[in-house]
Amino acid sequence: MNIILAKSAGFCFGVKRATGVAFDAAETHDQICSLGPIIHSPQVVAALTEKGVEVVDRVEDIPGGAVIIRSHGIAADELDAIRKRRIEIVDATCPFVQKAQDYAALLRDEGYVVVVVGEAEHPEVRGIVSFAAEGEVFVVADRDEAAKLPFRGRMGLIAQTTQSQENLREVVGACLEKCKEMRVFNTICNATSERQNEARIISRQADLILVIGGYNSANTTRLAQICAEIQPRTHHVETADQIDPVWFEGIGTVGVTAGASTPKWIIEEVLEKVATLGK
Repeated sequence: MNIILAKSAGFCFGVKRATGVAFDAAETHDQICSLGPIIHSPQVVAALTEKGVEVVDRVEDIPGGAVIIRSHGIAADELDAIRKRRIEIVDATCPFVQKAQDYAALLRDEGYVVVVVGEAEHPEVRGIVSFAAEGEVFVVADRDEAAKLPFRGRMGLIAQTTQSQENLREVVGACLEKCKEMRVFNTICNATSERQNEARIISRQADLILVIGGYNSANTTRLAQICAEIQPRTHHVETADQIDPVWFEGIGTVGVTAGASTPKWIIEEVLEKVATLGK
């Protein structure tokens, strides 16, 4: 079989930075934890656990010492609570997520109704919303939800960093009918757009697509959705062990891509397995 690997598959800048910060901190701190998983990769989280980095879900559960802020960021009130406890902060927040948080606060301060385009329950979105929480904030997943928003004089839009440009454009169009003034900050990470464009290209070239990454990873799930719309023979897997040899019967070309939280070693294991099946 011929294998096409997307050039951008694997860690993005923010995830690479966050994991580097986390593993370095594990070596220099005797007591350290992370507030939520550092990235959406169970395998990386497990590796950090072996290094002594415990994952806690609430600020109250931080035992002391130091805490790592995950790449998706945390809520503003959680950050305040950590500082009040005088716990050392190791900030691994992605700079692009930080920028979206800053824009949320700016729009709130300037009197805009803030609209966040994204998944309401995603930790990144919950964090962004918290920075505009003293004002009026809405979260919409798509144009249909945006069309249901109440009319407001001034709207300010920002996006979850892993959203698609197409979805943002559609929501902007729907919101234009809901306000008299609009301000839009395109906070979608360039790496996200690049991955999604590559996914579309390889989906048109391959007989089967493998998308590698955590099932809890929003950007990986979105890659799988994009690929499946073009190539129905798309499979989302976390590891090579989940690959079924039956999928490859009669397949000539396999396309492989991976989410921004997928480590290189997992991608290599998948490629090795696929290569073996193709012999």
